[in-house]
Amino acid sequence: MIKRKIGFKIVAMICSLTLTFTLLWGCGAKGKQIDFARINDDGELVLYYTDGTEENLGLVNGEDGADGLMGERGDVGSTGPAGKDGTDGVITVENNDNGIALAASKGLQSAVSITCEFTVRTGYYMSTATSAGSGVIYTLDKAKGDALIITNYHVVYNSSSTASNKISNDISVFLYGSEYDSQGIAAEYVGGSMNYDIAVLSISDSSALKSADVAAVTVANSEDVYVGDTAIAIGNPEGMGISASSGVVNVDSEYITMTAPDETTQVTFRVMRVDAAVNSGNSGGGLYNSSGELIGIVNAKVSTTDVENIGYAIPSNLAVAVADNIIDNFTLKEISLGFTPSITDSHAEYDVSTGYISIVEEIQVSAVSGSGLFRSYVQAGDIIVSVSTNEKSVEVTRKHHLTEFMLELRLGDTVTLKFLRDGIEETATVTVS
Repeated sequence: MIKRKIGFKIVAMICSLTLTFTLLWGCGAKGKQIDFARINDDGELVLYYTDGTEENLGLVNGEDGADGLMGERGDVGSTGPAGKDGTDGVITVENNDNGIALAASKGLQSAVSITCEFTVRTGYYMSTATSAGSGVIYTLDKAKGDALIITNYHVVYNSSSTASNKISNDISVFLYGSEYDSQGIAAEYVGGSMNYDIAVLSISDSSALKSADVAAVTVANSEDVYVGDTAIAIGNPEGMGISASSGVVNVDSEYITMTAPDETTQVTFRVMRVDAAVNSGNSGGGLYNSSGELIGIVNAKVSTTDVENIGYAIPSNLAVAVADNIIDNFTLKEISLGFTPSITDSHAEYDVSTGYISIVEEIQVSAVSGSGLFRSYVQAGDIIVSVSTNEKSVEVTRKHHLTEFMLELRLGDTVTLKFLRDGIEETATVTVS
């Protein structure tokens, strides 16, 4: 196995809820092997182990081969009386007490470990530095063997590198279960952002991807994540191979400031806080919910003897908005609002219908800048209500709603801002040019 340590320091180191996954043969309780599996008459998935024991994983709906047995390669319905084609092995998990194991299995299908090599200069001497991190498969074309990987910017960056952009020019990606040195897949750097700590890598024409039991990550809406929700961190801690840890979300959205990987710039990240164990090497790895859907990209932890299990992840909505922007532009392109938003009120609201409690903020224009979309329409003191395009409308109840919405804009988009001035709602509509 790869055993390389990440060389970065930081304060730390630096969707519907339907789960579908291909059940991997041999998964189950430690020290036991699955003999076969079936969906019983109550619609529950039951695993039968070689030692004669069994485990009921709860209610599921088989897409193909409902009520059938699971074949030797995990093909649902291959021997089942009600099986259809038995080729996709897709199971939808609705509710079960062992959901963390199933969610982790789905997360593992999109998880990768990453190693990077850098040529660095130390005084008059040149040497090679190696780092280890994690990533998630964001898009996948198995037929072509192509994929895009989301990771942290600091995973592929080394401030001592001799490269002009300080980015590794020797990046290898390893799939779960295929983490020997000889199984590395060459990856190319597409682009990244130091300020958001997100980078995108590409893999092309990989025979390993064509044949592997991997899948692109299913991205959840991080605005639907609440304090206390399950948080499963999957990554490559200490460069010792992909593993999973679990906990809960402690804070759904907050801001942390730290020194960027250039070891000079101070950057502020919006993150969610979790108590799932994360360590050096987890950087860039996925944080998943109880359905195995991505809710964040792990990027930091508090590292001190006085603190335990305070880790951070960039929320999935923000991470994906940055990644998509990079993919479309090959570099991060941000469009300015034309004003500075500030929080003038913040309070918790309890939703009787859902049982969740969430924070609601009032967002006010604190200053108008000399450039940006709405600089000619708003003035200090205006209260922001919503922002929308033809495809999407966002009620602005948190400051980050504006930032992430702007990252999704592209040239030619028509944008409408609604705001209150002296209690009267006003509207401004502009085109991004």
